Amino acid sequence: MEQGNLTRVKEFILLGLTDIPELKTPLFWLFLVVFIITLLGNLSIIALVWFSPHLHTPMYILLGNLSVLDLCYCCVITPNMLANFLSKRQIISLSGCAAQMFIFVMLGSTEDFLLAVMAYDRYAAICHPLHYSSIITNRVCIYLVVGSYLGGLGNSVVQTTFTFMSTFCGPNQISHFLCDIPPLLNLSCSDTTPNEVALFIVAGAMVFGCLTLILVSYVRIIVTILMIRSSEGRRRTFSTCSSHFICVTLFFGTVLFMYFRPSSKYALDQDRVASLCYTVIIPMLNPLIYSLRNHQVKKTMLHHLRNTCVLK
Repeated sequence: MEQGNLTRVKEFILLGLTDIPELKTPLFWLFLVVFIITLLGNLSIIALVWFSPHLHTPMYILLGNLSVLDLCYCCVITPNMLANFLSKRQIISLSGCAAQMFIFVMLGSTEDFLLAVMAYDRYAAICHPLHYSSIITNRVCIYLVVGSYLGGLGNSVVQTTFTFMSTFCGPNQISHFLCDIPPLLNLSCSDTTPNEVALFIVAGAMVFGCLTLILVSYVRIIVTILMIRSSEGRRRTFSTCSSHFICVTLFFGTVLFMYFRPSSKYALDQDRVASLCYTVIIPMLNPLIYSLRNHQVKKTMLHHLRNTCVLK
């Protein structure tokens, strides 16, 4: 479509993780294994929560939803990346690029909110144990989960709309394995300053709002744990939130590095690694962290495995 002397871009070329041909086949097999582990791990957590009535509590409902998000991340991002390793030129249409960005921003934003809700849940359980069942009921938990998805959806609409308000008239090569905001804005031939300011304000309010709630919750949790006299009691209490703390550190650490640096500090290789962490690696690690560090999850998993073996 012509506009003056400019031709609008109708498709983009994703350059992927590497342009070295010798690395593409080993990387394909490596990330295929990561993809399978991610699928099995998150499906296992979802199945455990779904089919175990004693896990139908707020803490495990939230954990199940975290696995749903990680499973969606895995299915949206990784297959396209694997295809990119095998093809010489990975083309994605303008609308396809917008759809991919919309979905993965929605998933990431929802995970922001959900991790904040999980921190509040642990705060209520540890700091107000006698009133926990009345503060976080299953109904309240479902409302918080639905609110997380709606918040993620709203943020994604804003981010995607502001990004694609820019004019793309060439070049059309994205030095990335997905349609992300920073590399796309780098390709814009219009002034992206208003877009970047608006995106920074909206994303900053969401991320730092969620992070503030998480930090306040953990400060209160740590204070409460330090007041427990027995060392065994402190250890057992901290173990109930240690898995969540690790997941929060991994997720928000990469997100802050990726999106909240000065534009002068952007480096394409660093951006690809950071994106790889929170779209591919963290969804694989989350179910492993929770299954290995959560006594109830391990116990339930072993119980189902024994029943399966007995039935055979």
